[in-house]
Amino acid sequence: MDKVNNSLYNRLNVTFNKIKLKSYEEKLLQVKSISLSDQTDAQILRVSQELKKNVQNGIFLENLLVEAAALVNEAAFRTIGYRLYDKQLVAGMSLYEGNMVEMQTGEGKTLSAVLPVYLNALAGKGAHVFTFNDYLARRDMEWMGLIYRYLGLTVSCIQERQTVLERKEAYAADVTYVTAKQACFDYLKDSLVYDSNNRVQRPLQFVLVDEADSILIDEARIPLVVAGDLGDSNRDFSHMLDIVKQLMLGRDYDTDDNKRNVYLSEEGAEKVEGLLGCGNLYEIENSDILTELNCMLHAETLLNKDIHYIVRDGKVQLIDEFTGRIADKRHWPDGLQAAVEVKEGLLVQSAGKILGSMTLQHFMSLYNNICGMTATAQSSTEEFKDTYNLDVVVIPPNKARQRIDYSPLIYTNQQSKWKAIVNEIMSIHHTGRPILVGTASVDESNQLAEELNGKGVTCHVLNAQHDQQEAEIIAKAGELSAVTVSTNMAGRGVDIILGGGEPEAYQKVAALGGLYVIGTNLHESVRIDKQLRGRAGRQGDPGCSKFIISLEDDLLVKFGLQAVLPEEYRNWQKDIPLEGTKIQKIIQHIQYVIEGQNYEIKKMLNKYSDIIEQQRKILFNTRNEVLLNQIQPNILVEREFEFYQNLCNEFGQDKIQETEKYVFLVQLDHNWADYLDYVSYIKESIHLESIGNENPLDVYNRQIIQAFERIDEKIQSDVVNVFLNMDLSEGAIDLDMEEMRIPSATWTYIINDNFFQNRVSLI
Repeated sequence: MDKVNNSLYNRLNVTFNKIKLKSYEEKLLQVKSISLSDQTDAQILRVSQELKKNVQNGIFLENLLVEAAALVNEAAFRTIGYRLYDKQLVAGMSLYEGNMVEMQTGEGKTLSAVLPVYLNALAGKGAHVFTFNDYLARRDMEWMGLIYRYLGLTVSCIQERQTVLERKEAYAADVTYVTAKQACFDYLKDSLVYDSNNRVQRPLQFVLVDEADSILIDEARIPLVVAGDLGDSNRDFSHMLDIVKQLMLGRDYDTDDNKRNVYLSEEGAEKVEGLLGCGNLYEIENSDILTELNCMLHAETLLNKDIHYIVRDGKVQLIDEFTGRIADKRHWPDGLQAAVEVKEGLLVQSAGKILGSMTLQHFMSLYNNICGMTATAQSSTEEFKDTYNLDVVVIPPNKARQRIDYSPLIYTNQQSKWKAIVNEIMSIHHTGRPILVGTASVDESNQLAEELNGKGVTCHVLNAQHDQQEAEIIAKAGELSAVTVSTNMAGRGVDIILGGGEPEAYQKVAALGGLYVIGTNLHESVRIDKQLRGRAGRQGDPGCSKFIISLEDDLLVKFGLQAVLPEEYRNWQKDIPLEGTKIQKIIQHIQYVIEGQNYEIKKMLNKYSDIIEQQRKILFNTRNEVLLNQIQPNILVEREFEFYQNLCNEFGQDKIQETEKYVFLVQLDHNWADYLDYVSYIKESIHLESIGNENPLDVYNRQIIQAFERIDEKIQSDVVNVFLNMDLSEGAIDLDMEEMRIPSATWTYIINDNFFQNRVSLI
């Protein structure tokens, strides 16, 4: 978007926001005109129950909004001691209308969410609240649950290690707090049951997404997977590591300017062909070899320990690029995961057979109504609208923001930057003012902490290696003299309270200027930088933020700052930060360009995943109808009628239909798993098509559409073959056969598919 159009777009958004906020003024006055202070607890409960009856009798929720808001306001005061600010009530109304609400850190998003959730929960069909992690799901359920229960609703939360029965009970509550990933994993598992009573979720009705920018944008298109032990990866990458180590950067292979992809040169391809004795590497019969080589080359060249992953307990554990924390249960695609494990000398862990997969973006589309809230939504207004049809509404802070956001200090080199960072920390720490430092990697955070400790500055380190203590550490970051070194946005959702909540300590910290936030690197998204800045200045508290960066930082090197660097900065004195706004505007422009590129990449990748989701819906709609006995497969009747009649005569029609239903479900699942295997193979190798004149997306679509068109016939044939091959000699139906094997166990994980993103990013 050019500068003129961008300016117009921003003005239109500001105008829209003013009109939207004004539309709530009358309703807000109506809410405040209702006094419930003279009502007993029992009377308020009866009013709430009456609202519930009205909803279930068909009264529109819109007509109950004002009364519901008054009830929630009074209930909050009687249970947790808070009345909602006007801004919180307005935020709740906006959320009810299905918007993306932006509220600054510390402005009470958690309480604002109660109104829309309560109103939607009155229908008795379940309302979900997606939180950033399990800790927040439990915390918010316990805290806000007091309000819901006071008003006669049930409330629960989903946690990682709950049993199937515990999950079913939790989803049966009126309000359920859960992470988006847990909810999606549960949906995938429900899609694979053979008895409808084993499902844990009800039909998906309403969801409110907290920290929505992270869930709906950063994590939205990462595939979530349920896998089983039907088959294992048989790839052996150990020999390929030896081959890759013999290749030389710049001669045998190279990377693109952004270090998003690595590719062989002609000389490198010839060298590999000679080492492997495989002939032309790009012939179709060598596609597996070429895929293994690309995975190993990518792992060796572009993935770095303590930046992209850590090794802990004998396993490779991925680091989330947005939070800097361990990305729980996350794998790269099977081939790349194995390549990294071989690189680190670890036992290769099989990812198992993928039984089902879905992105959060597609999962969100299954809900009838969604809304969300975050502290940083404006910079992603277009994406929220295009992807989820959510308008962004910005709620002004209840108290004017006092935080000072300084312009970044920019040094020419890394050494000068880190020297300045350490000096800044020591200078501020000497006053007793609390400091939060946001770093870009585990390695950076550990090195900085080590240097500070060597200079007598004790600090708390919060990174991927200490993620379990996250909430406790981040909550203490506002105490006197506290120095906290964190990767990116660890501790998200937890307020940093000045002075640790003690009034006297609060006054001392406030007098010192509040929390001092230092960022050591800019991020690809301006939104992530704003999140880090937003840790200071909670609810009108004083605070400040400053980024201290260098021209040698990975982001700026990766995206070619040197090529556009003005002449006056090329010979700048190293220990003095660059002056003038020109360099800051150039860096800001780079960030906006990167954001635009990443958005376009995501839109391209959605084209690869959208068709799979459409196919999944078609197939699993049929599966659901069979599971719920809404339709019968009737495959044997149509294809082997005489055989079917004989079976019915011997075992009874009900028994045969019940057996055919089960066989059909198993064979559908097997074929879908095989199909996902095929899709994965196509995705890993499709970039080779760009060597020719064909568009890879066109080739991909053509191949998977052709494959999907054969699934129905294959399922029916497999069902017939199971019946024809089953052992009936003992006068009973014996399904103990290879074709009917189902997983003895399933597990879930997330595919970190940047590998695939790299390959299609320039298409």
